[in-house]
Amino acid sequence: MEKIIDIEDRIPTLREKRRKRTNIKFIVLTTVFVFILFLLLYFQSPYSNIKKIEVNGSVIESELFYLKQSGLKQDDSMWGFRKNEVEAALMENNWVKSATVERKLLTKVIIQIEEWQKVAYISKDNHFYPMLENGVILEEQSELLPLDAPIFLSFEDEDLRKRLLKELVKLDKEVLALISQINATPTSTDPFAITLFMNDGYEVRAEITTLASKLNYYPSIIAQIESTEGYEKGIIDIEVGSYYRSYSDEYASMKFDGAGEGQEVGQDEEGSAQ
Repeated sequence: MEKIIDIEDRIPTLREKRRKRTNIKFIVLTTVFVFILFLLLYFQSPYSNIKKIEVNGSVIESELFYLKQSGLKQDDSMWGFRKNEVEAALMENNWVKSATVERKLLTKVIIQIEEWQKVAYISKDNHFYPMLENGVILEEQSELLPLDAPIFLSFEDEDLRKRLLKELVKLDKEVLALISQINATPTSTDPFAITLFMNDGYEVRAEITTLASKLNYYPSIIAQIESTEGYEKGIIDIEVGSYYRSYSDEYASMKFDGAGEGQEVGQDEEGSAQ
């Protein structure tokens, strides 16, 4: 037989449950109130202002340039700007590849800039203008012969320039550093033919469409040539295979038809000389 509990016996338990619910509600409301009060005080205080702006990745332009471009200033509100709007303003520069803005530690803003890589120079009216990997030609000019990147000559076709720049970016850095000058030398049968003059004294004849995949083997080709007794510097043709001809043979063949013989050079799939 079930025991019947008198309502009077349950009153203390009900009162205790009601008291606990009331305490929980009070704690929640008090916490919300304190949080809102804290936010109000924070937004009204100097602690919600920008105390430091850090710019990273600037090479083409200075940190001060990007800081002005962003429109952000110290003591501005940390929450008074939209990140996407600042990033869009920075991306208006055609040499900027990407731009990100982050808030850090309530008072710090970090601007991260990634610029398009400078790959070459182009010669115009006896001046040299830097070219970026996306094809942009910077207005900065110099009359001095640049040494940190190859020079383009006779490249009036913008699409051709952009295609070549994309190939140069794929090159190993040590190979790219060896290129002094690149001339466009198109023919009726090959509009992509180019001639490269190397800092170590060799001349390379190549095609834009396969330049990176073949020229990255350049150190191996040179090692093979220079391992031959009595070698001479000359012309390396990588348009189709890998073919070498000394300058003396090349110049002799220009004077006398059929004079001079070439030497075939190449690499296996791992890049070692065959």
